[in-house]
Amino acid sequence: MIPLIPIVLGISLALSPTPSAPVLTFVPQTQWRAQIGDRIVVDTQANEGFLMHRDGQTLQFPVATGQRRGVCYIGRCYNATTPQRTWEIRSKDIKGDRITFGPSGRFLRLYWDGESTPYGFHEFAYEDRMFDDQPRYKSMGCIIVKKDVMEILDLTYAVNEGNISVVTKYGIEEPVALAFAPQE
Repeated sequence: MIPLIPIVLGISLALSPTPSAPVLTFVPQTQWRAQIGDRIVVDTQANEGFLMHRDGQTLQFPVATGQRRGVCYIGRCYNATTPQRTWEIRSKDIKGDRITFGPSGRFLRLYWDGESTPYGFHEFAYEDRMFDDQPRYKSMGCIIVKKDVMEILDLTYAVNEGNISVVTKYGIEEPVALAFAPQE
């Protein structure tokens, strides 16, 4: 006689779904601690950022992204819409312009296909004005965050030894699935 329990268990295990991404769980900023493997997703439609642990714990924060129009800035004319891409933060600079880059001057540079870009995360000197207005399409293409969020991103950069995966997309339904999707 064949025992039925292992067969039933085997079938039930075979039929149980395997999650494709961790479950999204929001964490208050005061309880957030940077971890190795953290990833960032930015929804450029809602102007919201998501900093995520591998287990799905997520810190959500407001961002300001590109103006969604043509601009002329620092000697170049271009469309200031923040591009939709999969990037990596790979370097940190301290900029002298404390208006554009905020009081600390910190700039976490985004790389695409292994190449440095002019895009990155930074603060802005007049963050209250920047974040009070809606919609927050205010930057020249970069992702602007508040000072307290920049502190967290800077620490996350250090914990991750200078390499953080970032996805920017216009409209996001499942940020955690996007953050942990296989890279093409």
